Amino acid sequence: MAVLFDDVIVKELSEETLALRDKFPPQTAAGSVVRIQVIDESDNLLVRCKPNHSSDTNSLCDIEIFKDSETAAFGAHGFAITDNGKTIVLVFSGRQSQRQRPPTSTTGDADLQTFAKLVSDFKFGRKESVFSERTDESSASQYFQFYGYLSQQQNMMQDFIRTSTYQRAILANIDDFKDKVVLDVGAGSGILSFFAAQAGARKVYAVEASSMAKHAECLVYNNKLSDRIQVIAGKIEEITLPESVDIIISEPMGYMLFNERMLETYLHAKKWLAPNGKMFPSRGDLHIAPFSDSQLYVEQLTKANFWFQQNFHGVDLSSLRSAALKEYFYQPVVDTFDVRICTAKSYRYTVDFTKANEKDLHRIEIPVSFVMHQTDEVHGLAFWFDVAFFGSQQTVWLSTSPTQPLTHWYQVRCLVDTPLFVQRGQTLTGRVVLSSNKRQSYNVDIELSVENFGRIDRVSNSLDLKNPYFRYTGQPPQPPPGCNEQSPSEQYWQTLDATQPANNVMNGMVVMNGNTGQQMNPSVIEINNMQIQPNNGYGTHHQQNSHHMITANVMPALHQNQMINLGSLPSPNATSRTSPHTRIQQMTGGQVPTSSIGGGISPSLFTANTPQQQQPQVTSVLNSANFPVNNSLMIGDYAVTPPQNLLLPTPPVGAPAQGVVYKPHH
Repeated sequence: MAVLFDDVIVKELSEETLALRDKFPPQTAAGSVVRIQVIDESDNLLVRCKPNHSSDTNSLCDIEIFKDSETAAFGAHGFAITDNGKTIVLVFSGRQSQRQRPPTSTTGDADLQTFAKLVSDFKFGRKESVFSERTDESSASQYFQFYGYLSQQQNMMQDFIRTSTYQRAILANIDDFKDKVVLDVGAGSGILSFFAAQAGARKVYAVEASSMAKHAECLVYNNKLSDRIQVIAGKIEEITLPESVDIIISEPMGYMLFNERMLETYLHAKKWLAPNGKMFPSRGDLHIAPFSDSQLYVEQLTKANFWFQQNFHGVDLSSLRSAALKEYFYQPVVDTFDVRICTAKSYRYTVDFTKANEKDLHRIEIPVSFVMHQTDEVHGLAFWFDVAFFGSQQTVWLSTSPTQPLTHWYQVRCLVDTPLFVQRGQTLTGRVVLSSNKRQSYNVDIELSVENFGRIDRVSNSLDLKNPYFRYTGQPPQPPPGCNEQSPSEQYWQTLDATQPANNVMNGMVVMNGNTGQQMNPSVIEINNMQIQPNNGYGTHHQQNSHHMITANVMPALHQNQMINLGSLPSPNATSRTSPHTRIQQMTGGQVPTSSIGGGISPSLFTANTPQQQQPQVTSVLNSANFPVNNSLMIGDYAVTPPQNLLLPTPPVGAPAQGVVYKPHH
């Protein structure tokens, strides 16, 4: 945890005259006042002096406070520290404005009180924070270690839907950020803080508890934004901010919305939110729907049947079959699926982040009721979530629905112990209970019931959200059996015949499909109802979106009625008759691009070589489809359909300066 204090005068006691003198006199470069940074290093409390109100990361001097150091208040605004016979007095100016004081402070001595409490907590032990009370130490250690790796930050940042939706939500609501104070909770690499700076935020406090904080500080420094973005290392439940904030931004969602329990941290941060302040995201909707998937159910049963063997190398394993079955069904399944496996419309459970309290998320009980739209077996409940950003200018939604492009959250399915037979028109009722635990997750209890032939059939299951089964293979989800209303064989050959016209020559004239007189225009290529004109670099969609123009030299024929998306990457393991390398060569006239993202196709491929003066200042990103990527970096389909009309600033705000090198703390 690190806490900053500005306008502090550092004095030292002269051993000869017993008089106080400024450690940094006014004639020095530091001036008479400095900024101090207090860092808890477990064995000691480090007080680091830096130039006042400066982005310089160099330390003027370091003062160490140990548990046996003598400390005491000194006068009205001072605090004395004595160690090894030397005494240092820190004098806090108390010149903070009312807005800059912590919400709980009512006097000008807020800095002194805060500093004294930090020292007291270090020396005599502090009361456990809300986070520590609800989290096992081992779980917290693993959690912050995981998010301290750049590779994990990269995986999340390369989720194109996630990152681009956040950027659009912020840049489309500039009035909510311009000249405002922003708090980024769980900042990670600081990407959301940079978006807030792009939107004109006056000050952004990026709070990050993992070791990623030092990397975020490096990015801020080398992007020359140290005067606007301040990285604070520590937990939001334990750090202190120098002022209240106008808006809180964060990406606190986990699997099934609530996993990792970071939503509670997000809600806790509201103690720093000014009255009528905003939260991005503003609302979360958890969708729940019954599903039928006998293949998944049998798959789990089959794995458990390994323990049904009575002669495994001479050992009878059958006594553990029941325990194995319970263990496999105890795991929520993380993957994606065709929405048509859902047997009823989803039930929506809403959390308003602007009104909810963190205690509301300790135990979540959701009564559910579904009207079946088909006769089938129900094998469990499927979960996904949407979050909304309610800005003053525009509302933006981020969805993890199976009907939307895949994100790194996927969808989650919870099996029941026994399939439940339901008929069309019947009402399936039950409840879902999420009970929080100290492993930063939830225990999930499901109960479902339906009336069949005069009796009530009930099924249930208990699952551990902390221990999911990651089933996603990279293959597109298959539709449920029985969805074909026409002969697939005939439909295939009809489609193939329609796309391969027979060319014949009669009397020296080319005949196409039996018609003469048709001419080919070599400058116009039509692919999947999209007309491409290489001369001007624009393609026109001839159906629903005829008014849209997209900047592209050649548009690959992937799916009808869809356009290539700036920054799109392919879906993992998608099948194709040509290799990705060959397709890229075809798209670029035989030249393989030198830049790529995550092993996929570079967004630069989809930008026309138009003259510089014709380049638009705002790039509009349209809908797209999925196609193959490097599985080693795959986290969902991280280049898929973003929200329509995504606005990307040109040029970027706070771009790195050439030759600037990050200077680490000494």
